[in-house]
Amino acid sequence: MFYRLAAFLFAAVLLAGCSSSKFQSYDGPEVTRVVVFKDQRMMHLFHHNQVLSSYEFELGFAPSGDKSIEGDGRTPEGAYFIDRRNPNSNFHLSLGISYPNEFDIARAEQLGISPGGDIFIHGTPKKLRRNDDWTWGCIAVSNKEIEEIYAMVQDGTPIDIFP
Repeated sequence: MFYRLAAFLFAAVLLAGCSSSKFQSYDGPEVTRVVVFKDQRMMHLFHHNQVLSSYEFELGFAPSGDKSIEGDGRTPEGAYFIDRRNPNSNFHLSLGISYPNEFDIARAEQLGISPGGDIFIHGTPKKLRRNDDWTWGCIAVSNKEIEEIYAMVQDGTPIDIFP
């Protein structure tokens, strides 16, 4: 009986040590702004004027220029904010970007087209290679990186996306 109990406890501890949650905790300084430089493929998380973390990323399959048409493969440029979280994303975890804003909607209406939507910062499926632009206009980082970003960046955080 003792050996069965010991074997059960050993297995339970071993399995608990192997489990890994994609949800991290963060107790550092508040992220007050996210700044994205598309051409440099760099994203910085700021606490006021201090850079807390920086990440390389991939963009849409047509990365040059501002997003204006649904399905164009471009990432929007401008001032937005993080407006939602998806813990059940097909891309590990994701943070929604408030695209389209009023300007984007007005521009698309003038052209008689849809501006698109559902732009996120998200992880990368394992079947896709890194270092290639492949999204439909989102900002893709590694799964480990999106776990950090998801923990650090709260809804309502401003995000500036530059060419």
